[in-house]
Amino acid sequence: MGTDREFDIVLYGATGFVGKLTAAYLARSGADARIALAGRSEDRVLAVREWLGEAAQSWPIITADASDPSSLDAMAAQTRVVVTTVGPYAKYGLPLVAACAAAGTDYADLTGEPTFVRESIDLYHKQAVDTGARVVHSCGFDSVPSDLTVFALYRRVEQDGVGLLTDTNFVVRRMAGGLSGGTAASFVELMDAASDDPEVRRLINDPYSLTPDHAAEPQLGAQPDMRWRRGREIAPELDGYWVAPFAMAPVNTRIVRRSNALLGYAYGRRLEYGEQLSMGSSVVAPVVSALFAAGNRATMELGSRYFNRLPRTLVDRVLPKPGSGPSDRTRERGHYTVETYTTTTTGARYRATMSQKGDPGYKATSVLLGESALALAFDRDRLSDLRGVLTPAAAMGDALLARFPAAEVLLETTRLA
Repeated sequence: MGTDREFDIVLYGATGFVGKLTAAYLARSGADARIALAGRSEDRVLAVREWLGEAAQSWPIITADASDPSSLDAMAAQTRVVVTTVGPYAKYGLPLVAACAAAGTDYADLTGEPTFVRESIDLYHKQAVDTGARVVHSCGFDSVPSDLTVFALYRRVEQDGVGLLTDTNFVVRRMAGGLSGGTAASFVELMDAASDDPEVRRLINDPYSLTPDHAAEPQLGAQPDMRWRRGREIAPELDGYWVAPFAMAPVNTRIVRRSNALLGYAYGRRLEYGEQLSMGSSVVAPVVSALFAAGNRATMELGSRYFNRLPRTLVDRVLPKPGSGPSDRTRERGHYTVETYTTTTTGARYRATMSQKGDPGYKATSVLLGESALALAFDRDRLSDLRGVLTPAAAMGDALLARFPAAEVLLETTRLA
C-alpha cells in the first residue's frame, strides 16, 4: 500500500455511539495523525467534530454512504486506513470491504458476525492479498481480548521454549457493562439469516467456519461452545468456581482458530480453544451455571431456527437500538478482567490476564479500535507480512502488545506451578 495518501486514518460512522467514542479517543491519542471523519450526513459529522473540541477542528469531513459504492471507493482511495463502526456489518459492511480491498487500503471494524467475516473472506481475501490490503475484522471487545491473550501466551511459550499450546481456555472473571445496541443489531441479523438458511446454521456450528483451509484443520472433535463445568477442569487456580458458556464464544473462538491457521499453526496443531464466563463459587453457582448454559444453548438452537417468526416490533422493543448507549457514568464504571489458561505440549502451564476500565462494549471497545487504527497506520515495522482478510493477532499482534501499556490496557502472562 502506498504512503502518499491524503489521510492516515478515516473514521467511518463517526456519528454513531461507538463512532463518537472512537473519535474522542483518536483526538486524545492520535497526536499528529492526519484524521478525517466520515458519515452519511455532513451536518451530523460536523456536529461530532464540534463536540470533539479543539484537537479535531482541523479534521476534514467526508460524506460517504454504504448505498453509494462510488463514495466508498473515493474515501478508501484517500487514506492509509479506514476504521468503520457502521453495522450491522452483514447489512452495511461488504461494500466498504470491497472498496478497501480494491484500493489496497487497510481496514478495521468491530464486527461480531461470523457470517459476515466468512463472506468477506470468500469475496475479497484474494483481491486484498493482491493489492496489499489488510482487512482486519473484530477489533473491539469482540475479539481482541480473546485473540491477543492467546497470542501473548504463544509469544511467552515461544520465548520460554516449552512447546506449543494445547488445551486453552478463556474465562471472563469479572465484567460490568451494558449490551451494545450494535451488538444487539448484529445478533438480530445473524438469527434472521440462520432462520432462513440451513447453510448459515451449519456455519454457526462449525468450529472452523473461518479457517483458510478447512481440510487442513486438525480433527479435535466438536469443541462445543455451550458447555458448563467446574472451574478446576480448566485450571487448579479455578477450584471451587463454576463456569458457563460466554455469549460471544461462537464468534471469538472462530477468530482465534483463524489466527492460528493464518500464522501457519504457530500456536500448535493440537490447540483446543473454548470460552467461559465465571459464575462464582457460591453454593448456588452450579445451578446458576447450568441454567445460564441451558439458556444460551436454547437461544442459539431455537433462535437460529425460529427467530424470523418473532414479531419484529416485539424484538425492536426489547433490544437496545443501534447507535444508542449507556450514560457517561455507566460507561466509566464499567470494566472487565479475563484470564486465558493454557497447557503446552511439554506440560507447562501459563495464564494470560487482560483487563481494562470502562464499559467493555463502549469505552473499552473504542480504545481497542482506536489503537488498532493507530497500529495499522503507524506501526508498520511491527505488523506481520500477511495481507488479505485477517484477524487482530495475525495482522498486528506484536504491535498491539507494544501499544497496550500506554493505552491502559493491562495484559500480562504468568507461568503457573
